[in-house]
Amino acid sequence: MTQQAPQSPQFFLTAPSPCPYLEGQEERKVFTHLVGEKANELNDLLTQGGFRRSQNIAYRPACEHCRACVSVRILADQFQPSRSMRRVANTNSDLVAATHRAEPSTEQYSLFRRYLDARHRRGGMSDMTVLDYAMMVEDTHVKTQIIEYRTKARGRSDSAKRGELVAVALTDVMGDGLSMVYSFYDPELTGRSLGTFMILDHIRRAQGMGLPHVYLGYWVEGSRKMQYKVRFTPQEHLGPKGWERRD
Repeated sequence: MTQQAPQSPQFFLTAPSPCPYLEGQEERKVFTHLVGEKANELNDLLTQGGFRRSQNIAYRPACEHCRACVSVRILADQFQPSRSMRRVANTNSDLVAATHRAEPSTEQYSLFRRYLDARHRRGGMSDMTVLDYAMMVEDTHVKTQIIEYRTKARGRSDSAKRGELVAVALTDVMGDGLSMVYSFYDPELTGRSLGTFMILDHIRRAQGMGLPHVYLGYWVEGSRKMQYKVRFTPQEHLGPKGWERRD
C-alpha cells in the first residue's frame, strides 16, 4: 500500500540551541520541506511570510522569549544608492558577473573555504566540507541560480579564458523578487566592499526583471554583523502587522 504526500506542508519545531547572534539567548526554529511540484509556489509564500531557505528546508525563528530576528526586504523599484554605494559600484566596475545553474565547483568551494576561515571561523558553517557545500548549492527544488563575479581576463580576448573568481551569490528567483540565500567573497579584497556590491547588483537585477523586492534575510538590532542590511533603503521589515516601510 502506497501513501501519497499531503497537499499541505507539515511544520516541525527544533529543540532549543544557543543563539548565534545574541549572547545568553536560545533559539528555536519552525521548519518545513520544500519539495515536489509546488516547491516554488511554497517558497514564494513562505519567504513573503518571513521564512528563509536552506537547501530543501524553509525555516523561521520561533523563539519563546525573543523576537529580535526581523525579516528585511529592499524596495528595489524605489532604491537610490548613496554616494558611498556609488563609489563601491565604480570600484567594482571591472568585475564581470555571470549567471549559472545551481551547480557547485571546486573553485567556488576554495573561495567559500577562505571566506569562512577569515570571517566565520567559529560559526555554525565553519566545518563544512566540499560535499556539504555541494549540498548547499544543488539540493534545491526551487528556481535557484549561482552568480559568479570575476575580474576581467587580461591579455587575451578569448572568451574561454576566465578572470579570477572574487565573489559568489546563491540566489532564489521568486515571483516578487530575488532572495539572497547565501553570498561569499575574497576576504582579502577589503577595499572592494564586495558584500555591498553584490547587494547593489541584485537590486539592479531585480529592477531589470521588473521585480519589486530583494530579500536579505534576518536583521537583528544590536548585531554588528547584520548592521549592513539596514543601509539599503527604502526597505520593509516584517512585523506583527505585516510588512512595514522603513526609510
